[in-house]
Amino acid sequence: MKLIIKKSFIIYLIISILSIQNNLYSISPEEKIEDFGIISLMYHRFEENKYPSTNIRINDFKEHLKIIEDNNIKFINPKDFENELKKNKLQRKILLTIDDGFLSFYENAWPILKSKRIPFILFVSTREIGAFNYMSWEQIKEISREDFVEIGNHSHTHEYLVDESNEIIKGDIQKSISIFKKNLGKNSNFFSYPFGEYSNDFKDIIKDFGFKYAFGQHSGVMDETKDLYELPRYPINEKYGEIKRFKSIVKTLPFKYKNIYPDEKYLLQSKNPPNVKIEFYENIQNLSQLNCFSNEGNRWRNSKILFKEAGLLEIDISEKFIGERGRINCSLKEKDGFWRWLGIQYVISER
Repeated sequence: MKLIIKKSFIIYLIISILSIQNNLYSISPEEKIEDFGIISLMYHRFEENKYPSTNIRINDFKEHLKIIEDNNIKFINPKDFENELKKNKLQRKILLTIDDGFLSFYENAWPILKSKRIPFILFVSTREIGAFNYMSWEQIKEISREDFVEIGNHSHTHEYLVDESNEIIKGDIQKSISIFKKNLGKNSNFFSYPFGEYSNDFKDIIKDFGFKYAFGQHSGVMDETKDLYELPRYPINEKYGEIKRFKSIVKTLPFKYKNIYPDEKYLLQSKNPPNVKIEFYENIQNLSQLNCFSNEGNRWRNSKILFKEAGLLEIDISEKFIGERGRINCSLKEKDGFWRWLGIQYVISER
């Protein structure tokens, strides 16, 4: 819970700072937004107000839905996910996701989504199903019958699997898949990494099990250039799911890049701090005007950046990342109050 509060708070601060800084730059009228991408939102609890780090108040949730509807943003059906990534790029879109399968989702949010037929993915960890304060298999089966609902796989145990051996990870995922097939007749194409943490080995395991898409918890907007096994999402909770911040999130755009180095997001101490480089696509306007922030040395700061050559950005991380996660966020102002957003998250190993 503490980690989610910190991440949401930092995203809020950086959004505010970068929005002010980037407003200094002008965008020519003829420049057009050619791809709005897909914004993915992640919720957990609904109206469980004693858990503010993972909760959203139901009135705020209703207001979020209203903002989306008022701005003619399309809720995409998970069944059309990859097609929506590649086509209809001038349409603003949102993918709604809910993690963990808490009972409060079923009691407080599900009736709203059902009445409006708003599509979503519900990611569940199979060990917790039927436990206190979690949904039962009967409730999950009920909502899974709707054609706008996808029940996604969130592992079996929801432990910090990224720190475990490949054998333990495989055993955990295999068990969740077996339970999915027993209760729902099939496994999902969608996976959500516990705590949003993954390594290249973890990604390969998910691919080998036949999943088509996997989500983290790093911020950003999805588009067809993103790795389908490390898709970004914006965490939404009570304290930092307030309306002003939410309105900023729905005006973010994809930041398209070819590669991020190092591509391994599980960072050993011998590789900390990393030599971070981002290779962008050539057609991004005003790329030199971007800003980046990082939490190196356990303190958020404006990062030193340098374009070594056209489209190749080097981010100078001079101090080690401290704690469990190292984060970098970059932003670039676009026209009409929109801005491109790119979040990178490294899991910091104790080894």
